[in-house]
Amino acid sequence: MAEVVLSLDQGTTSSKALLVEPASLRVIAAASRPVAIRSPRPGWVEQDAAELWESTRAAAAEVLAAHPDAQVVGIAISNQRESVLAWDGATGTPLAPLVSWQDQRGVELCATLSTPETVALVAARTGLELTAMYSAAKLRWLADATAGRPGVRLGTVDSWLVDRLTGGRVHAIEAGNAARTLLFDITTLAWDADLCALFGVPRELLPQVRASSGPWGTTSGVPGIPDDIPVLAVLGDSHAALYGHQVLAPEHAGAGKATYGTGSSVMVPTTDASARRDGVSTTLAWLLDTPTWAYEANILYSGAGLDWLGQTLGVDGGRGLSELAAGASDSGTVVFVPALNGLGAPWWEPSAVGTLTGLTVNSGRAQIARAGLESVAHQICDVLDVMDPDHRLGLLHAGGGATASDVLMQAQADLLGRDLLVAPVPDISPLGAAALAARGIGFTIQPTLPAGNLFTPDPAFTPERRTAERARWRDALVRAGVRSAATPQPAQP
Repeated sequence: MAEVVLSLDQGTTSSKALLVEPASLRVIAAASRPVAIRSPRPGWVEQDAAELWESTRAAAAEVLAAHPDAQVVGIAISNQRESVLAWDGATGTPLAPLVSWQDQRGVELCATLSTPETVALVAARTGLELTAMYSAAKLRWLADATAGRPGVRLGTVDSWLVDRLTGGRVHAIEAGNAARTLLFDITTLAWDADLCALFGVPRELLPQVRASSGPWGTTSGVPGIPDDIPVLAVLGDSHAALYGHQVLAPEHAGAGKATYGTGSSVMVPTTDASARRDGVSTTLAWLLDTPTWAYEANILYSGAGLDWLGQTLGVDGGRGLSELAAGASDSGTVVFVPALNGLGAPWWEPSAVGTLTGLTVNSGRAQIARAGLESVAHQICDVLDVMDPDHRLGLLHAGGGATASDVLMQAQADLLGRDLLVAPVPDISPLGAAALAARGIGFTIQPTLPAGNLFTPDPAFTPERRTAERARWRDALVRAGVRSAATPQPAQP
């Protein structure tokens, strides 16, 4: 019987399960289930916690049923971050909707708490901005909504999956996921009493913090998944992607990565927990024998923005948009700013609005589609201007579903002025989690996958053109309500 790791990837729009050979990282089976997102009022974004679990369980059961002879040596988890939920610890029943990372219901609380002193406190201990994207204000809302109920458990998506996989026996959170809550000190690697008090989140309702490699308990009573399989590794999806890129291309282990998903995450590893960059966070990437930190920037609307624009133009989401964009050599003067629910890093402007500017009589659907793809690339450039202003990192790793668009990847290399190494598979996060699980039980990882597809800047895309394109983007940001974008931009390479 072949030994495999069952890698579960619970994301914003789908839940996936992969069977991965632990040494080669070859995927021998995969299944996916969609999950719904709803917005019951402006700024609120929710999901059904029971649906997230059932979709994950069903995807896992499908791949296991298709390979009954496979010997599952362990389970790995990669998960959407910052989303939080509350459930009954005795019964496992969700007590409220899952509050998404995209949700803005905590904006008012964050604004009320935001003083120079509290902003400095949060930054010093968590490495994060005091903003509603992170979990603390959402956890406060859930704590208030479930106040007085006995046995309440609060947690992030990894906590929820571990709880369900272990039959409710384990209430824990992976340290990297905890680092995204605004309640966790990334230096002491523990929940911070001052921050819990600041946000009004009862410490006793939070999960126990554990290292990324566990131990995490064993499966119990899950239909379609055998009992007593150890959960070996847990990572937030962006962290798992960074780990996966390092495994697949170890010669570029120090390079940063961009994950193109519903939103985008850009991470650059660092060995210094106290390092800070304006407009981006310093986060805990993973905790093994020693911690690894990273600069990170979170972009709210990349794939989601492409899907919206594609549907508006009457094509099939992001894929149709890319096909449409291929019909134009450039976007002309058209600029699309996908601030459909504010903007994240490095601007952190929740009041920004989406705009489509620069339209002329020569602007067609193809130019608008191309502007949509370029909006993703420009946002990645914005954060790398902050993270790596001197261009010392060299190439950038790329992963996620939108990397299937050669038009977007070439636009990204051109606007960055640096090489882009695209992972050979879009599902880099579950591969990274599977690699960590395999290493944790003694496997030597020797991937059979190629390092990736290299995109290099087009020589015709001159530094002067790059500077002009970036200036046009920043002008559009100002029109969208980002006043700070009016400051002079860095010189382009």
